[in-house]
Amino acid sequence: MSASEEVLDVVDEQDRVVGRAPRGEVYARGLIHRCTFVRVRDAGGRLFVHRRTPVKLVFPSMYDLFVGGVVGAGESYDDAALREAEEELGVSGLPRPEFLFKFLYDSGGVAGKWWSSVYEVRCELPVRPQAEEVAWHAFLTEDELRERLPGAPGAWDWVPDGLAAYERLEAERGR
Repeated sequence: MSASEEVLDVVDEQDRVVGRAPRGEVYARGLIHRCTFVRVRDAGGRLFVHRRTPVKLVFPSMYDLFVGGVVGAGESYDDAALREAEEELGVSGLPRPEFLFKFLYDSGGVAGKWWSSVYEVRCELPVRPQAEEVAWHAFLTEDELRERLPGAPGAWDWVPDGLAAYERLEAERGR
């Protein structure tokens, strides 16, 4: 099954399930759905960042501060966060990611809106990122990351939903 055929729960502005549809249809019609964002730290506290592959349905070839993805039909946010983190990092036996907060993201017409459940996990396992999802990856210190964020001279082209989640996370941390 291709990614566009994966069936997702369609939800409303209050995150209540109102139907189901294939991912391609959800994106094309701008239907509200569910996603997870998992911030990954290594044993030294560095942050996992990666560049998405050019074949991704949304935001291809852009850098991302999180691993994660869509929540499948009938799947919980918590289960999706663990599944997506293990898949993208290429590991098994990852601790269950810790839930931090949830917000409704509006892509401004790119692919509609999605409920974004944000998590964090420490990964002390050697990562082997999924080639279909991750074109490049590294663990960066917070200072190295800040040097690549918008407004910095060496800024990278970040996925806007991940950047929105990062900004909310930093605001909650009081930075």
